Amino acid sequence: MSFEGEVAVVTGGAGGLGAATVRRLHAAGASVVIADLADQPAKELAEELGERAIYARTDVLDDDSVNAALEQAGELGDLRYAVIAHGGFGVAQKIVGRDGLPAEMKGFVKTLNLYLTGTYNVLRLTAAKLAAGEPKDSGERGAIVMTSSIAGYEGQVGQTAYAAAKAGVMGLTLSGARDLGSVAVRLNTIAPGTMRTPIMESMGEEALTKFAAGVPYPKRLGLPDEFAALAQHLLENNYINGEIVRLDGAQRFQPR
Repeated sequence: MSFEGEVAVVTGGAGGLGAATVRRLHAAGASVVIADLADQPAKELAEELGERAIYARTDVLDDDSVNAALEQAGELGDLRYAVIAHGGFGVAQKIVGRDGLPAEMKGFVKTLNLYLTGTYNVLRLTAAKLAAGEPKDSGERGAIVMTSSIAGYEGQVGQTAYAAAKAGVMGLTLSGARDLGSVAVRLNTIAPGTMRTPIMESMGEEALTKFAAGVPYPKRLGLPDEFAALAQHLLENNYINGEIVRLDGAQRFQPR
């Protein structure tokens, strides 16, 4: 499959998983919109890639912002694909703390808004754009990949907000794919385990070694380009639809 003449939007496109996906799709011939709020790294990535890569400052919770990015994508060619890979916030709190007080709602709501509501917002707006386009020779109009986490299956202590949000993305997958079948748009989700993103690397090698010890094989953290390779395959393979694919080296999160 060729991505020549086609356009992809990647939310969180300046981050670890998103930037790897931007690079891979761009190398495969796609024009790519780097949809993010991180101005400097996003601009630097667009400049590094040059032609066929642009930065669109995008707040996934703001309709006008997302639609503006989609409009920019349409100016580059045929918008066909989106990879929803944004992040940027997390709260660690137990439902009842050691002091006996209940968890604050603010962190829970903010986490769900970013990872679940933001994902759904990009999904619905992008899918509407794809549905309005002409189908390809295969009959498909486009494909979307969302990002969950194995925490959606095996949330750890203090991870209830993040686990709930990522489980919600999983819940969107099959139902969303069935919704979008009528407009010939596919929808799949990647559930990564512990990935070697820049944020994780900032914790130091000792911490990374500890995290890797919980991965059966290969005994290391996942690489952002491995996420990108899977995202590309899910966009390319016309018969994979409604699936949640774990990317975790057979890792299963323990309670702590």
